[in-house]
Amino acid sequence: MNLKNFVLESYDEMKNKVTWPKFSFLQNSAVLVLVASLIFALFIGAVDLGFENIMTWFYDLF
Repeated sequence: MNLKNFVLESYDEMKNKVTWPKFSFLQNSAVLVLVASLIFALFIGAVDLGFENIMTWFYDLF
Protein backbone atom coordinates (compact mmCIF):
# COMPACT_ATOMS: atom_id res chain seq x y z
CA MET A 1 0.00 0.00 0.00
CA ASN A 2 1.57 3.24 -1.09
CA LEU A 3 1.24 6.68 0.45
CA LYS A 4 -1.14 8.04 -2.21
CA ASN A 5 -3.55 5.12 -1.73
CA PHE A 6 -3.40 5.55 2.05
CA VAL A 7 -4.22 9.26 1.84
CA LEU A 8 -7.10 8.67 -0.61
CA GLU A 9 -8.62 5.91 1.54
CA SER A 10 -8.21 8.00 4.69
CA TYR A 11 -9.95 10.95 3.04
CA ASP A 12 -12.77 8.71 1.82
CA GLU A 13 -13.25 7.26 5.29
CA MET A 14 -13.31 10.68 6.98
CA LYS A 15 -15.72 12.06 4.37
CA ASN A 16 -18.17 9.18 3.91
CA LYS A 17 -17.87 6.68 6.76
CA VAL A 18 -17.48 8.83 9.88
CA THR A 19 -20.59 10.13 11.62
CA TRP A 20 -19.87 13.71 12.59
CA PRO A 21 -21.93 15.41 15.35
CA LYS A 22 -24.15 18.37 14.56
CA PHE A 23 -22.81 21.86 15.27
CA SER A 24 -25.50 22.55 17.89
CA PHE A 25 -24.48 19.40 19.78
CA LEU A 26 -20.87 20.58 19.76
CA GLN A 27 -21.91 23.99 21.07
CA ASN A 28 -23.93 22.42 23.90
CA SER A 29 -21.04 20.14 24.79
CA ALA A 30 -18.60 23.04 24.83
CA VAL A 31 -20.87 25.04 27.15
CA LEU A 32 -21.26 22.03 29.43
CA VAL A 33 -17.48 21.55 29.64
CA LEU A 34 -16.97 25.26 30.30
CA VAL A 35 -19.53 25.34 33.12
CA ALA A 36 -18.24 22.11 34.68
CA SER A 37 -14.65 23.43 34.55
CA LEU A 38 -15.70 26.68 36.18
CA ILE A 39 -17.57 24.86 38.97
CA PHE A 40 -14.61 22.53 39.53
CA ALA A 41 -12.17 25.48 39.63
CA LEU A 42 -14.34 27.34 42.15
CA PHE A 43 -14.60 24.23 44.32
CA ILE A 44 -10.83 23.64 44.27
CA GLY A 45 -10.25 27.34 45.02
CA ALA A 46 -12.62 27.22 48.01
CA VAL A 47 -10.95 24.08 49.38
CA ASP A 48 -7.52 25.68 48.94
CA LEU A 49 -8.64 28.85 50.70
CA GLY A 50 -10.13 26.79 53.54
CA PHE A 51 -6.93 24.80 54.03
CA GLU A 52 -4.89 28.00 53.91
CA ASN A 53 -7.03 29.54 56.66
CA ILE A 54 -6.89 26.37 58.78
CA MET A 55 -3.10 26.13 58.44
CA THR A 56 -2.65 29.84 59.25
CA TRP A 57 -4.82 29.44 62.37
CA PHE A 58 -2.93 26.29 63.39
CA TYR A 59 0.52 27.87 62.98
CA ASP A 60 -0.57 30.99 64.85
CA LEU A 61 -1.28 28.80 67.90
CA PHE A 62 2.46 28.11 68.28
